[in-house]
Amino acid sequence: MERSHPKPALKPKDQVKDKYSKVTPKPAAKENTKPQEFKLHTGQRAVKRAMFNYSVATKFYLLEIQKKQVEKVQKMIEDEEIRCLRKEMVPKAQLMPFFDRPFFPQRNGNADRTGL
Repeated sequence: MERSHPKPALKPKDQVKDKYSKVTPKPAAKENTKPQEFKLHTGQRAVKRAMFNYSVATKFYLLEIQKKQVEKVQKMIEDEEIRCLRKEMVPKAQLMPFFDRPFFPQRNGNADRTGL
């Protein structure tokens, strides 16, 4: 035997309203949140960047000094070569020919090589 439930006396529209009008329990109110302080790493990045810029500038400076030294040594070598060439290239006077005994080249005794 089934028990019959008494039907509510509400009209269909009232049933729909009743269905959606149920009061839901409100959650407990949360405390106001405080914003946390955030850290920007700009200071650290600036220090690292300054160190990097310094190292790059130092590297370029050392390369420039080394380049100047190499050029200086190269210039010294070239100057020394020029000095040696100038010493070798000193024009020397040739002996005066003897006009009383003119030079006549001697013919070679081998006629086979010349084809005569």
